[in-house]
Amino acid sequence: MRKSKIFIVLTCVEILIVSALYLFSSGAFPSGNRRVSEAKRELVRALALTDYAIWTEARYTRHPSQADFFSAFQDAPSSFEHFPAGSVIAPAIRLHDGP
Repeated sequence: MRKSKIFIVLTCVEILIVSALYLFSSGAFPSGNRRVSEAKRELVRALALTDYAIWTEARYTRHPSQADFFSAFQDAPSSFEHFPAGSVIAPAIRLHDGP
């Protein structure tokens, strides 16, 4: 058997194994995951936690829901956005609606 055929067969077997593992893991414990996620949501609501710190670059990208429109320009008002995360993340939903 040629090496290319062995490679193709092994790749197909690996894809089947990974697909089977994914399907098994998503349906293995549906009710347990739902209870845990509801408990986590309740904890976040009770403690009034903010969102996750996604990026470590600037303070307005660390906690997007806590930033305002002008926080990106507070350090240097006439400068351009120099953090890559600032071009990826959108303003918080509450900032779209206005005051």
